[in-house]
Amino acid sequence: MKIKGSAQKCGIYNLIINLSKKKEIKIGRLGTFVFPKGFYVYTGSAQSGLDKRINRHLSSNKKFHWHIDYLLSHAKVIKVVRYVGRKDECKLNNVTGQRAGAVQVVKKFGSSDCNCVTHLYYFENVPTHFSESC
Repeated sequence: MKIKGSAQKCGIYNLIINLSKKKEIKIGRLGTFVFPKGFYVYTGSAQSGLDKRINRHLSSNKKFHWHIDYLLSHAKVIKVVRYVGRKDECKLNNVTGQRAGAVQVVKKFGSSDCNCVTHLYYFENVPTHFSESC
C-alpha cells in the first residue's frame, strides 16, 4: 500500500536516555518507582511513521499515552538509533537486556503488548554499544 505524500517508514528504535538525578516517578497504571541516576535504553516500534513516533517522544508538549512519556518528562534523550524497515522489536530489546551492566528497573515497562519482561534497561554509565546496525 502506498501512502500519498511522504513515505511512511516503519521500523524499530532505541532511545538512549539520561536521568540526571535519582527520581521517584509514577508510570501510569504500573505504579510509582525509584529510577536511579544514570542512563536508560528504551526499545520501541512504529508500524508506520517511524520519524513521527520518535519526534513525539522528543517533544515536551504531549498528552501522556505510553510508559516512556512519564520517564521522559524527567529525563533527556541523548541519542536515537533507528532501524528502518525492521520489525523485530523484541529481539532488539533482548539484545539490549543481555548487554553488560543492563538492569531491569520496571517490569512490563513498554511491554504490555508482548511477552518481554520490560522494554527499558538501566545502565550506570552511558552505553556505548549502540550504532546504526544491530
